[in-house]
Amino acid sequence: MSEEIIVGLDIGTTKVCAVVGEARPDGVEIIGMGSHPSEGLRKGVVINIEHTVDSIKEALEEAETMAGCEISAVYAGIAGGHIKGFNSHGVIALKEKEVTKKDIERVIEAARAVAIPMDREVIHTLVQEFIVDDQDGIMDPLGMSGVRLETNIHIVTGAVTSAQNIIKCANRAGLDVCDIILQSLASSEAVLSKEERNLGAAIIDFGGGTTDMAVFSKGAIKHTSVLPLGGDNLTYDIAVGLRTPKLEAEKIKIKYGCSLSSMIGKDETVEVPGVGGRKPRVLSRQILGEILEPRVEEIFSLISAEILRSGHEDTITSGVVVTGGSAELLGITEMAEQIFNAPARVGYPEGISGLVEVVNKPMYATAVGLVLYGAKTSKKHKKFRIRDVNIFNRVMSRMKRWFKDVI
Repeated sequence: MSEEIIVGLDIGTTKVCAVVGEARPDGVEIIGMGSHPSEGLRKGVVINIEHTVDSIKEALEEAETMAGCEISAVYAGIAGGHIKGFNSHGVIALKEKEVTKKDIERVIEAARAVAIPMDREVIHTLVQEFIVDDQDGIMDPLGMSGVRLETNIHIVTGAVTSAQNIIKCANRAGLDVCDIILQSLASSEAVLSKEERNLGAAIIDFGGGTTDMAVFSKGAIKHTSVLPLGGDNLTYDIAVGLRTPKLEAEKIKIKYGCSLSSMIGKDETVEVPGVGGRKPRVLSRQILGEILEPRVEEIFSLISAEILRSGHEDTITSGVVVTGGSAELLGITEMAEQIFNAPARVGYPEGISGLVEVVNKPMYATAVGLVLYGAKTSKKHKKFRIRDVNIFNRVMSRMKRWFKDVI
């Protein structure tokens, strides 16, 4: 796989999606995409490795055929109720009275020096701002004069086992994992504009098994949270409420679903297939709206309460961006505006060229965002978690480095 090819692998609860992009000087061009139903995950967490590996292989095969290239390394997304984010602060004294690269590394390290349980792993360390003496809001303090350097960072942690299982699944499908990225962070790369990041916005990635939320302000991430509820809960509610198989409930949700029953006409009807060979029934679409509305309201209310708890309710000045597969539900923006009391829109992947019409859906925002994230960070660092077959090369390169250090 050439240096310019970047692959985003979104291992979701309802689907596994691989998007292939080519990093060019003028941006990222999408050259391939593959998607396959996912059966090995529940609420964003791997519960069956074999099924997940099979889904990854199927999605990769489709993406490789479309892109006309072989895929060997990916940027993978991570979600699930085990994800926790918190803010931290670090401070150091400047030795040279001028900020150097080493000082920046030292102050970030100081902010990272917090007790994290053994069963958890740091997934991201995201810098919010630097403070030189008493001057805050600095994004790049390199070369500035001062005697004290401080930083505020956002640390995202996840369960070690969940991260390892994602890597294990990718490895078994014949892939190296370049990095693991929080899904809401990846989605924000694809759907949030620079103005929204600066003014303040909340991104809600309404997926199948989880709903991920991230708050941005002044160009930096301020708060993250993962809710273990999503589109699958809507499907289950329909299956139980209308007494229909889950597969049919999913089709009904996609075709007739509406999150605000007041938007549905009184005479609209839905044909509902029966369970176990029973005859299909014709029901009022209003009933479907009455099943979906409380659940969507509950999910948005829980996220709203989380934003309130974090103290960022006044931060989301530009409003709310809803993305993910469930964002295509009719009336979703109207519901979001009611709950968050702020402007809302559906987030479609932006900032890309090539096969735009293929990936121009909210459900592909995470996979496209993973490609954009990879294009942005691949030049800065190569943090490969390499498979055991490549362990010899890894040891050799490390020994060469030691040898250089000795000389």
